[in-house]
Amino acid sequence: MAVDALTDVPGLRVGHATRTGEGWLTGTTVVLAPEGGAVAAVDVRGGGPGTKETDALDPRNLVQKVEALVLTGGSAYGLDSASGVMAWLEERGRGVRVGRDPAHVVPVVPAACVFDLGRGGDFRARPDAATGREAVEAAAASGLGARVAEGCVGAGTGSTVGLLKGGIGTASTVLGSGITVAALVVANAAGSAMDPETGVLYGELLSQGRTAYPAPEVHEVARRRLAEAAAKSPPPPLNTTLAVVATDADLTRSQAQKLAGTAHDGIARAVRPVHLLNDGDTVFTLATGARPLPPEAGPLALNELLAAGADLVTRAIVRAVRAAESVDGPGGVWPSYGELYGRG
Repeated sequence: MAVDALTDVPGLRVGHATRTGEGWLTGTTVVLAPEGGAVAAVDVRGGGPGTKETDALDPRNLVQKVEALVLTGGSAYGLDSASGVMAWLEERGRGVRVGRDPAHVVPVVPAACVFDLGRGGDFRARPDAATGREAVEAAAASGLGARVAEGCVGAGTGSTVGLLKGGIGTASTVLGSGITVAALVVANAAGSAMDPETGVLYGELLSQGRTAYPAPEVHEVARRRLAEAAAKSPPPPLNTTLAVVATDADLTRSQAQKLAGTAHDGIARAVRPVHLLNDGDTVFTLATGARPLPPEAGPLALNELLAAGADLVTRAIVRAVRAAESVDGPGGVWPSYGELYGRG
């Protein structure tokens, strides 16, 4: 049964490790591929990315498949969480074979980080290898097709979107061809997810044709609350929105990279402005290869996936913002959209 999440792509699992309290407001999220890996690609549009092993995903390079992706808080420090995932994979012989002994593998684990340093109050409270291991173990322990926790969990724990609290969101769809496409997003943007004049979420306006705008009196109260929060917590200088777009389609590495690139359009529909120098916006693609593209459409068969990927990223950002919960702590104050305008 579909759960409207990344895990609707058969074989994919998602695990979170969340750290809150005593100066912490951060975490790590791992997407675990089926054993044997999945074709992967990446497209980076933000001007301040923090990544690891993304060069390995270039279609011109050697690595054909990856076993896991890591999304993490902690800025560049948090990339250390990928080490814990690598160790877990190595123990199971999962990775690129580099010798005759099946145990001689090098797990290639691409990773990307968001900036959330100090949002819990302690600048040095950030994910490490142990956090990454906890997240991959949580992914492995989850059942196939399991629901994915959204909101302030994993890499979305300390996320913000403009003056609002951000978080994790996910969504999926099944195309007419039977191919599944899904997205998972860590919404942590310097730009805003809502129209400042009306309070409506850009993503709902553009992707869902939303016409039920917040009542003017509700929006006025929300604007005052946001102004008060901004006075206590000036907008952070660095952010980043991360996404994973996955499918069970049989894609080449070049096709997967094209899917990652067009999925950025989904961020641009939900956040304004986007892809700034102080964002590190990064989109990964995973393709498990279980279903061929419809042969009768030829190379244009990819178009349906490209359109769906962007739409799902927009919807996942909306879900992330709506699922987030307010934070008022030593590191700052970030109201949630749900508290200000209702859960909808």
